[in-house]
Amino acid sequence: METCYIRVAEDENEEPMEIPSEEDGTVLLSSVAAQFPGACGLRYRSPVSQCMRGVRLVEGVLHAPDADWGNLVYVVNYPKDNKRKMDEMDAASAVKIKRGIQKTSDLIVLGLPWKTTEQDLKDYFSTFGEVIMVQVKRDVKTGNSKGFGFVRFTDYETQIKVMSQRHMIDGRWCDCKLPNSKAGLDEPMRSRKVFVGRCTEDMTVDDLRQFFMQYGEVTDVFIPKPFRAFAFVTFADDQVAQSLCGEDLIIKGTSVHISNAEPKHNNIHHLFSNFPGRSPSLAAMFERSQYQYPSSHV
Repeated sequence: METCYIRVAEDENEEPMEIPSEEDGTVLLSSVAAQFPGACGLRYRSPVSQCMRGVRLVEGVLHAPDADWGNLVYVVNYPKDNKRKMDEMDAASAVKIKRGIQKTSDLIVLGLPWKTTEQDLKDYFSTFGEVIMVQVKRDVKTGNSKGFGFVRFTDYETQIKVMSQRHMIDGRWCDCKLPNSKAGLDEPMRSRKVFVGRCTEDMTVDDLRQFFMQYGEVTDVFIPKPFRAFAFVTFADDQVAQSLCGEDLIIKGTSVHISNAEPKHNNIHHLFSNFPGRSPSLAAMFERSQYQYPSSHV
């Protein structure tokens, strides 16, 4: 029997690839796996019953149904665990593409000692990576430092590293983050926390941490007890969190939905509006304290 080709695809709706048969009309599983790594068999949709049927496999050799491959499209079978990993990798790749190339931004440095100069600031932050710009904000009349400044890096990864930790500068702890103005005057600061819906009970804190670490540094994972089918994951970078929002990801074979978790400080004015006197100044003061000394769970 002369060599013929059968049509094989990963999915019924995808464009098939032709795989050569052997002289006796059979197809080697190795021939299929050469084009579809990890393949363990084939299946096809019966023209009669419209149900999926498996192709007989004997010692690595696939045998044509009814001794004739016909003009059907055969779909590749994968081991369950292997298929799950492939789905997770595809989802991860899609989100990484969505994130694209990130640009650096000016970061505000809060809590600077009065004596810190721009050269001091540059010398310190240069230990993390190349610095494009540093500035210490000073009073126009007195020339004294206002206790904060700005820094900008060449590399985005350096920016993320700097934002993920506190800094001891001239004997004082300082915070480095995106300024409020980056979100716009009428917009809330973007949250670094995401809501993970449709979780299953077999998902642990370590499972979620290990999965989401592929997108960026994870600072916190919270699963409510008793179990309520959702969790919260906090990243060091708010851009990573925002890039995941709206995505459906595969974790341990289950599709979970990622959405934005509203930052706590968005509800501060609403909280204080219920207090006697409804003091806006009290709310503003609380917001400032939250801004300068952020919790690791916000």
